[in-house]
Amino acid sequence: MTSEAMDRTLDREEVERFGRLADRWWDASGDFRPLHLLGPARLAYVRREVLRHFGRPDQGFRPFAGLTLLDVGCGGGLIAEPLARLGGTVTGIDPSPDNIAAARAHAEAVGLNVTYKAERLEDVVAVGGQFDVVTCLEVLEHIPDPAAFVGLLARVVRPGGLVILSTLNRTAPAYALAIVAAERLLGWLPVGTHQWDRFITPDELAGYCREAALTPAPAQGLVYDVRSDRWQLGTSTEINYLMAAARSGSGG
Repeated sequence: MTSEAMDRTLDREEVERFGRLADRWWDASGDFRPLHLLGPARLAYVRREVLRHFGRPDQGFRPFAGLTLLDVGCGGGLIAEPLARLGGTVTGIDPSPDNIAAARAHAEAVGLNVTYKAERLEDVVAVGGQFDVVTCLEVLEHIPDPAAFVGLLARVVRPGGLVILSTLNRTAPAYALAIVAAERLLGWLPVGTHQWDRFITPDELAGYCREAALTPAPAQGLVYDVRSDRWQLGTSTEINYLMAAARSGSGG
């Protein structure tokens, strides 16, 4: 793969920007506050879709036991750690060594066994890595060519497995909240965190999945409740949304 092709799936300036914030991942009131607020709703969706897909009962403290999971663009481990707590064998990858160092340090501090690697998705593809579940949350809106990236995600989920995605819709309300409010007015995120032209509609994302031989489910909305200052699963996909996409076949 040429360097030009690889750059379709990596924005080096974005990686450097998040790497500079690596020591702040676990500060729930700092630069990553929006991700901390999103966390419970995102995890509820992942848990529901994984258990539904693999026909597992929603009971016990470790319902993901026996499943291998890859968290792509794991940052400081905000999703990888909860997945490990649910019993999964979790690997988190991120192209920023600073992010990986922060994730490893936090996992060690809380006694969680998560394998973190400073790698790109292409590196996992190159060694033939495959997982039961692949999560890629709040990453696609930072990728120059999201269709190509979804194609890579499809190659690291095993036949019969599940890919779970979340991103921002390209709508006026999403622009108002994610860029105008979160970055410029409220200061929840550093200015420049998001680029409007990289927001992705649910129809576009579903199309990328189908092109990659994945079968997408209807998008599930994430809705911000101002009164409770939290996000919850809902029907509106105007701003943030999640999508599960299955790979056909059976694993061996």
